[in-house]
Amino acid sequence: MQVWEPYALGETTRVRAGALELALAGAADATVTQVSDGVWLIDAPGATAAQWRVPCVSVSAFWTPVGGTHWVPPIWSAPLVSRLTAGSPVVSLVGTAGANVCTVGLAEPLAQVSFTGGVMEETGEFVFTLHGEGLRIRLDLSDRPFSAAVAGVAAWWQEEAGDLPPTPDRARLPVYSTWYSMHQDVSAESVETQARLARELGCETIIVDDGWQTADRARGYAFCGDWEPSLATFPDISGHVARVRELGMAYLLWYALPFVGKHNAAFERFEGRFLRYLDHMDAAVLDPRYPEVRNFLIDRLAQAVETWGMDGLKIDFVDRFATPGGDPAPGAGTDCADVDEGVRRLLHDLDARLRRTRPQVLIEHRQPYTSPGLWPYANMIRAVDCPLSSQENRQRTIDLRLTAGPVAVHSDMILWHPDEPAEQVAVHLINALFSVPQISVDLTAQRPDQLAAIRFWLGIFRRHLSTLQRGTLEPEQPEHGYPLVRARDERTTIVARYAPLPVEVPDSGELIVANAAPDRRVVLYGTGSAHAEVHDCGGAVVRTSTLVLEPGACVVEVPMGGLLTLRRD
Repeated sequence: MQVWEPYALGETTRVRAGALELALAGAADATVTQVSDGVWLIDAPGATAAQWRVPCVSVSAFWTPVGGTHWVPPIWSAPLVSRLTAGSPVVSLVGTAGANVCTVGLAEPLAQVSFTGGVMEETGEFVFTLHGEGLRIRLDLSDRPFSAAVAGVAAWWQEEAGDLPPTPDRARLPVYSTWYSMHQDVSAESVETQARLARELGCETIIVDDGWQTADRARGYAFCGDWEPSLATFPDISGHVARVRELGMAYLLWYALPFVGKHNAAFERFEGRFLRYLDHMDAAVLDPRYPEVRNFLIDRLAQAVETWGMDGLKIDFVDRFATPGGDPAPGAGTDCADVDEGVRRLLHDLDARLRRTRPQVLIEHRQPYTSPGLWPYANMIRAVDCPLSSQENRQRTIDLRLTAGPVAVHSDMILWHPDEPAEQVAVHLINALFSVPQISVDLTAQRPDQLAAIRFWLGIFRRHLSTLQRGTLEPEQPEHGYPLVRARDERTTIVARYAPLPVEVPDSGELIVANAAPDRRVVLYGTGSAHAEVHDCGGAVVRTSTLVLEPGACVVEVPMGGLLTLRRD
């Protein structure tokens, strides 16, 4: 039978990593080093492409950092692209029960890399193809959990990066955001009201989103660019910020970094130094390869911290610097050829300036600009917008956690309908349990039972922060969107149950089970005895008992949105 050969590389060099053979195009020589059991580094500075095949035996999922259903794609699927302003260079072929089959990561590239992978129908193999300049590949063929293999790539990136600014503790504490609750209809008075209520519920930071810079309420970005507060709604922004900070809240301000709107004075000033114009946004994308563009943006953003007293910035739309189809040629007056290099210089110089005023400055980025090359310039990374989709929020935050390295992972802003039952409010929060929750509802309109659910679950986030955010993360069944997720450290195991799946009880320490499934029957497997305490979605104690675990299944009823705690005698 004639077999189709995908993505022919031409003349290649063949190297081996264990039982796997890789074809490297353009590589005069390559070095293969085994760094641990089942893990190899392939250094091929002259390579422009790499390709290898893995038999699809007991394969169940294909994990990528861009989210989605994690299905196993056919070979003719579109390539994944990673660059400084979009994506992360790592993928994983996942086997039965979440075991790693083949996880591949690339050292943070200076230029764009692309990955094409999929099932070759004629042979039942999964074909991996990488394209880039000077490939440095980390290949994990061990049979440990895929989540550990992906996290191993992130740890490698961190080693390669060297010293990074420490992530402030505050970056890991609950946040209130104005976007879904107010959209552009923000004012000093309304922000201060929400900040006070959010602080009482357990939030430590408020992020004021779009609308502070304009009195226009038609959405769009036509009035972005000068980044001065609207005097109609923020007549004394420094005094306003001081009042919010007196509540004990940190204050971050939103900036759509690349955009300059058509109704803004900066639009005429920088005409001719745009990457492109976006009709649907009524704004142009500035070209960061021009030093005067970078200096202007740095001055505009820095005043929020230096002059108005902010604690940090929410930097939005960094991915929009990347031009579909390729970056335009640099114009006269640019000082670098690549847009990504211009972005890197912009963020580096902005970070250096902000830290002169606030060494613990808080900076939020967002999917899809999740590259490890941006770690020096952000300490918070948020899941992309998925309003009212708790499952998507769960999947995206878990995906981010596996690759975020030292950066605190935040949920997308959590939103619910005013008539939402308190149990469902708790379910929204449990779906973000392994990230930093961002709340975005009108707190003045919440019923007492809804407020009780917020207060209780934000208390759980805070009380168990170390286990939830710094413990070992063990998500199960990526092909099903992680219906059960576990985090553990030496003393505590925390399990979030999103479907009626059984829970293993550890032999020692404390077990906490958050039940986001409608099925109240939590099935436990373990032995021995433990003190059991069940709380409802608002934190009220439903029952306490001594639970005797015998071989086989034990069932404990936990309300939807509720919590089970087991402490060994």
